[in-house]
Amino acid sequence: MVVVGAGQAGLSAAHHLRRRGFTSALDGAGDRSFVVLDADAAPGGAWQHRWPSLSMSTVNGIFDLPGAPLPPVDPEEPARTAVPRYFAAYERDQGLPVLRPVRVRGVERVDDDPEGDLLVRTDAGTWRAASVLSATGTWTNPVLPRYPGADAFRGRQLHTSQYVSAEDLRGHRVAVVGGGISAVQLLEEVSRVAWTAWYARREPVFRTGPFTSETGRDVVARVAEDAEAGRAPRSVVSYTGLSWTPYAVAARERGVLRRRPMFTALEPHGVREADGTSTSVDVVLWATGFRPALDHLQPLGLRSADGGVEVRGTRVLREPRVHLVGYGPAQSTVGANRAGRDAVADVVAALRRRAARP
Repeated sequence: MVVVGAGQAGLSAAHHLRRRGFTSALDGAGDRSFVVLDADAAPGGAWQHRWPSLSMSTVNGIFDLPGAPLPPVDPEEPARTAVPRYFAAYERDQGLPVLRPVRVRGVERVDDDPEGDLLVRTDAGTWRAASVLSATGTWTNPVLPRYPGADAFRGRQLHTSQYVSAEDLRGHRVAVVGGGISAVQLLEEVSRVAWTAWYARREPVFRTGPFTSETGRDVVARVAEDAEAGRAPRSVVSYTGLSWTPYAVAARERGVLRRRPMFTALEPHGVREADGTSTSVDVVLWATGFRPALDHLQPLGLRSADGGVEVRGTRVLREPRVHLVGYGPAQSTVGANRAGRDAVADVVAALRRRAARP
């Protein structure tokens, strides 16, 4: 078995493979061996790349990895150090066979046998596997919209994946674009040291009531419906709405949480507003989210006409030997844990069927 990615979903899958008796493929190949291939140079998944000001008190929830509760941490510690430390200890204590940095270039079928093996081609060699559990998340696939005039804009454009600190933007005129959690967080932070304008295609919906378990079940059901239909995944916030977090309240009270309709074009020194006027800006901060990082699966032809990948649970319908762990309804940290468990259970069942073949 090959697990691709060592974030929350990949580590969960690796844990459940260990529990099911799978051994390290680094110690010898076999039907019940596995390896985790991670593109990063160090443990921590996407968390190690988050901006320094994102503290443990402001992250949008971190669920314990299976079998190892998150130790007490200083709420003001940056998530980019606290979470990778937790992940590194988990890999070590669980004895997980993680190889890094290894970048998966593509996954292919060995032959036409629907229960045969898959080839996992990487920049460090090729692996042969009965199943591939893809847990690559979204961080490496940021959404960067293209607007008319983008090439003529003389200012700076950066995505949240490139953001470091508000100090880098001090004294500038900054357009913050996006209607999600990161957009509101960064708007509140940057507006303390720079002039800001907030742009989003639609007026964001802020929830006034608590996020109950019933609400959660409804959200999961709607996300699962989209994933099973092969529709391209949407952001979690598009299903849940935004919460009145302390940073959202602070932005509102300081008068910066005022959405402008999306601008229609970029100009050399600013943006063209929806009403035709111009606004001077020298930085555009695209808080426009991410898409699932699935390019390594492109040789298998898994995408539907709607741009998504049809799944049942974690299993890909067009290629049952591939599981997407942390995709669709399993995007949250708690969902990633469950997806790791469910994917491994399905893989074990597939191995039993394979062993029973004449």
